[in-house]
Amino acid sequence: MAAPARKARDATVAGVAISNPDKLFYPEARLSKLDVARYYAAVGPRMVPHLRDRPLSLLRCPDGWSKQCFFQKHADSSVGAAVARLQAPEAEGTATYLSASSVSAIVALLQWGVVELHPWGARRRALHCPDRLILDFDPGPDVTWKDLVALVRASRELLEEIGLTGFLKTTGGKGLHVVVPIRPTLDWAAARGFTKAIADRLARIAPDRIVTSAASKSARADKIFIDYLRNTQGATAVAPYSLRARENAPVATPIDWEELGTDVRFDHFKLKNVTGRLARMKLDPWAEMAKSRPFVSAAMQKSVGYRVD
Repeated sequence: MAAPARKARDATVAGVAISNPDKLFYPEARLSKLDVARYYAAVGPRMVPHLRDRPLSLLRCPDGWSKQCFFQKHADSSVGAAVARLQAPEAEGTATYLSASSVSAIVALLQWGVVELHPWGARRRALHCPDRLILDFDPGPDVTWKDLVALVRASRELLEEIGLTGFLKTTGGKGLHVVVPIRPTLDWAAARGFTKAIADRLARIAPDRIVTSAASKSARADKIFIDYLRNTQGATAVAPYSLRARENAPVATPIDWEELGTDVRFDHFKLKNVTGRLARMKLDPWAEMAKSRPFVSAAMQKSVGYRVD
């Protein structure tokens, strides 16, 4: 007997019609396009505050993560009207980017084949000045979880020492992100210089020389690269609760600092367990982020060796 046809209403999520709802986006996990749409509808309220009014770089995988995927950042008329358009500066002028300020917009991007969302560190009203700094801790293949955690905790201590608060996030891969909310008063050049100075300071104090701020991969097989270059105009970092285009549908997940006792990388957090995690949690690890927006003073910058002219 043939399987009953899926009802049309079952393929509508957050007001967005999902075409080809049975298409497998994560075949190894038996997760369909509709499953992914429902996931984004469920976590969308947590994502929107971190996406609203930010230009996005988007990883599109129209036939699932294991098929052809490609990044797109400029707007396209084929994406749903729920997705906002905004003008953002580029090297040779401006361009129209896409932005998501509602759950329907996130689902509309999924309908367009978007699996990963990567926002800028700045919002529409001040795109020349970031309101978030990113420290991306990217370990080489020979780095242990213990060594990675030791460095990430050292970064928290250093940030607190200079008056800043770091919020922690897994990436769905091998690294961790520390996100630092600030007032949008530094331009991109100053943000990059300041975060490089923090990376260099950590490189000097970290034990056993396991840390480097040098970008050469050949120089860091057994080291951790602190990628401060994400603090550059046009650079992005994966959004909290974004899926990754990798096996088993891993999720970039905000975590509490106390959760570093367990290796939480790769697919430790994934589509199949993140919504349950959120339902059980009494407190959002990033609940205080909106309240933490300190002014980065000249004294803060000088304290880590960044010269303010």
